[in-house]
Amino acid sequence: MNMEFLPTRLTVICLAFWLSLAGTSVCRAQQVEITDDLGNKISLDRPAQRIIPLYGAFSEVLFSIGAGDRVIARTQADKYPAEIEQLPSVGTHMKPNIELILGLKPDLVIMSSSRRDETPEISRLLDSGIPVAIFSPKTFDEIFAVTERLGTLCGKTEEALKLNASLRKRLDAVKTKLAGLEKKQRVFFEIRSEPLTGAGRGSIVDEIISAAGGENVLTKEKGIVKYSVEALLFDNPDAYVVQEGPMNKSPLDPSKRAHFDQLKCVREGRVIKADELVFSRPGPRCIDAVESLAAALYPEVFKN
Repeated sequence: MNMEFLPTRLTVICLAFWLSLAGTSVCRAQQVEITDDLGNKISLDRPAQRIIPLYGAFSEVLFSIGAGDRVIARTQADKYPAEIEQLPSVGTHMKPNIELILGLKPDLVIMSSSRRDETPEISRLLDSGIPVAIFSPKTFDEIFAVTERLGTLCGKTEEALKLNASLRKRLDAVKTKLAGLEKKQRVFFEIRSEPLTGAGRGSIVDEIISAAGGENVLTKEKGIVKYSVEALLFDNPDAYVVQEGPMNKSPLDPSKRAHFDQLKCVREGRVIKADELVFSRPGPRCIDAVESLAAALYPEVFKN
């Protein structure tokens, strides 16, 4: 036996052993895992590179944390940020085209739980081996929690934390300006004009109204509440917010509707227009909604 060969051979074996350990360590370092809002664990071998968000709010979060280049498709309603319109559409968030999604080969699909957790579409995605994360944010804290988990899934944790800190700072600034209010404006937020429906207490809109210094006239713990003109006239809100967007296309101005001239807010011109995709999507632009609504409700406070 050539004894001079042993040290070299032993060195190679040791080197291979340590390289295997290092490779395992690197692999583990790239693995990411979160728990979604349905309690499902989502584990990825590495941060997601090809993401399809089936709800615009999640697309906006990904672009806001610098992961927009990972988004490979959109839903029909997604128009923000502008560059997302260049991506292929895979249907609506309620009726996604699974064939198109599978053809794009994503390594992560993100859904809203408004679609329910048990659907044929989700089953097909899971059966094909595509991880599906499902979220249902309805409050600012829940939006921040989703943002942080999306940051984890795409390797942008630090950016997600910075975004959350910036959004919280803006919320605090509005709160500070409104600290001296003696009376809150009572607000009705119209989701649809026909049939008349409004945003209830179980919605992100209610959070926006509250953060903007207002009080929602609807007290039901539901996101969308059916309402009557008679009840509206009885509640007689201080401000009337009209949502404009996919759910309320080209609504008639309240001042031109039958009986609405009996509302104090209509007579005094306190009708506020709101972009549905800013106010009703639980994403980063909800803070924009708070700032704009607060300024509209209390112009004397935000005039500078």
